[in-house]
Amino acid sequence: MDIARYIDHAVLKPEMKQNEAIKAILEGVYFSVRTVCVRPCDIELALELCKGSQTFVSCVLAFPHGCVPTEVKAFEASRYVEKGVHEIDMVANYGYIRSGLWDLVMRDIKAVTDITKKSGVLLKVIFETCTLSVEEIKKATEISIEAGADYVKTSTGFHNSGANEEAVKAMLEASKGLIKVKASGGIRDIKTARRYINLGCERLGVGSSTTPVLVKGIGQSKNVY
Repeated sequence: MDIARYIDHAVLKPEMKQNEAIKAILEGVYFSVRTVCVRPCDIELALELCKGSQTFVSCVLAFPHGCVPTEVKAFEASRYVEKGVHEIDMVANYGYIRSGLWDLVMRDIKAVTDITKKSGVLLKVIFETCTLSVEEIKKATEISIEAGADYVKTSTGFHNSGANEEAVKAMLEASKGLIKVKASGGIRDIKTARRYINLGCERLGVGSSTTPVLVKGIGQSKNVY
């Protein structure tokens, strides 16, 4: 198992200096992760640093709360697609999910998939599963399938809890093979990473300092540049 090819290497801390973001992105490239997942302000930087490598660039949208208006999400998506990202991780309006406002949840996601689908950009929809019931997670997964998203994702990593087995299993059960699942948040050791992969997850959202621990088992991130 090449664990690096499952990893979306998160470079998302809002307080990061540019030199820190550069170091973290280059570390993702060094370890040949699937994507570096960056702040929107770092898209161009990441595209340049990943050029010629096996590592693609993803960015977050409506992050980390998901409650900007739908038209703002659509605008964000169009701008990030224009900039050249390969994937987008969008935060769903989980307040709508908790309210059972499923028509609005559908409209919110579809406004973004209408842009990403025609551009060949993958869309992952983040639910912040620690705020939801199992039934809400399953229903949100079904809505994401209907809206045309490519992945459902557990967490932003910025709430009080990340992925857990119950949420991942609910997503996988509801997916019926029609959408992929990304476990994200709280994955800090190889045992946990392998458990989610063995359950059926096709991506793992991992903090940039944790990637070396998973890929090389070196205990902590080292300055490779």
